Amino acid sequence: MKFALNIIDWQARAPGLSEASQWLAWSQHRHAIDPHAPQAKLTELPMMTARRLSSGSRLAVECGLSMLRRHQIDAVLYTSRHGELERNYRILQALATGQDVSPTDFALSVHNSAAGNLTIVAQQPIVSSALSAGVDTFQQGLCEVICLLQAGHKRVLMVDFDGTLPAFYHPHLPENMPTWAYAVALVFEAGNDWHCESKTQPGTSEPELVQSLQFLQHYLNNESAFTLAGERLQWQWSRG
Repeated sequence: MKFALNIIDWQARAPGLSEASQWLAWSQHRHAIDPHAPQAKLTELPMMTARRLSSGSRLAVECGLSMLRRHQIDAVLYTSRHGELERNYRILQALATGQDVSPTDFALSVHNSAAGNLTIVAQQPIVSSALSAGVDTFQQGLCEVICLLQAGHKRVLMVDFDGTLPAFYHPHLPENMPTWAYAVALVFEAGNDWHCESKTQPGTSEPELVQSLQFLQHYLNNESAFTLAGERLQWQWSRG
């Protein structure tokens, strides 16, 4: 598969990282992200809404609101490998122990919760969708972005995110899988600034960084070519 697009803007949040200068330093020095570092204070998301959202959705909606304030967005795509796992774990725990399920947990347990909350808070009826595709969630999300651009949407916002993974699951996760909350927002337009081509490859071990953060690291370093590993494919990027 081959495709090309332009990147108009970006924003990201992770433990200890929120400002552009912090992300630039991180990309240049390749520091490991400290899962115990605090998340930066939210500036876009109303407090009452923030209290209702899970850790990942909170960051994802925060970044999305910032992009909507800065750009005229025609369509929104939220990608997440684990979605509302925090909330679904609480639901399962309540059912297993004979407790009542929280109405808020039930209402916000769906995979498109973050996308829905973004359009509600922004009060903008934007075309929106949500996607999950395992290790390749970010790259498959970009395939969806291309479809949206080809369908006539001129500017597409994609937010890749995940929340804090409950400790209950940690013994069963791959050793390198990040378990902390993060969000990476990118605004795309049709164009030829960046090219991507997929190549078949054998399966790889779990990366220490998810694809979106790997991409951001290379992008902020102004690298002209790099490769992101997927479950069955290599995604080869080059600057046009």
